[in-house]
Amino acid sequence: MRRCTVPVAILLVWQGVVASGWVPRASLPSPAAVAEAWWIWIFGPVTSLSWYSGTWGLYVLMSLRRVIVGFAIAAGAGVGLGVLIGWYAAVEDLFDGVINFLRAVPMTAWVPFAVFFFGIHESAAVFLIAFGSFFPVVVNAAAGARQTPRILIRAARMLGTRPRKLLVRVVLPAALPAIFTGLRVGLGLAWVLVIVAEMLAVQGGLGYALWSAYQFSRLDLILAAIASVGILGLGSDRLVVAGAGRVLRWQRGLTGL
Repeated sequence: MRRCTVPVAILLVWQGVVASGWVPRASLPSPAAVAEAWWIWIFGPVTSLSWYSGTWGLYVLMSLRRVIVGFAIAAGAGVGLGVLIGWYAAVEDLFDGVINFLRAVPMTAWVPFAVFFFGIHESAAVFLIAFGSFFPVVVNAAAGARQTPRILIRAARMLGTRPRKLLVRVVLPAALPAIFTGLRVGLGLAWVLVIVAEMLAVQGGLGYALWSAYQFSRLDLILAAIASVGILGLGSDRLVVAGAGRVLRWQRGLTGL
């Protein structure tokens, strides 16, 4: 119940501010008005006279597919390269400078490049999502691998683990807490980037709907789109947290959680 306290309080304050007339309804629609527009967006009949009625499910699927594909690429490449950077000095010398150079460039700066190179196409959105989500994953994976306790490495060697197997049997498991942190940050960034990509680089999706609502001055639909992205982002984050809880069960006894 405590998790609902702040959202419910925000809705009550929002409703009170609009009902009292402190803010014009044209500037801030009430929660009820947003809910009504959202309902039509989800369950309304699909007609040629309305650009948004009944299209919510399709747009969610489009955005979700782009996030899944882009984030999967970022997660696979980021974890693999990050662990290697954290464990092998030669790999760090080769890639660390380039990664830190690229991640200092704002992702919005890559939008013109993506549109020019890929065109107004699905691959432009996937590129932006994968490229932007890659950096928090690789940085956290590298940090986790570097912080592998030396006592674990010595113990593994004493038990007969071959040097070439230390990476998989010792370093990777020790880096998992940091890896999951990077995955959570990267996934949150993936939802940010899918909106940017759909507003500027592709057609369709929640970002496209948000931009269309802005062009038609539909603040109720803008807020509904923002809430939709927030709910999807929260749900996907909870899935990663649940996966981390299952994989890192061994950590509970060490941290007291």
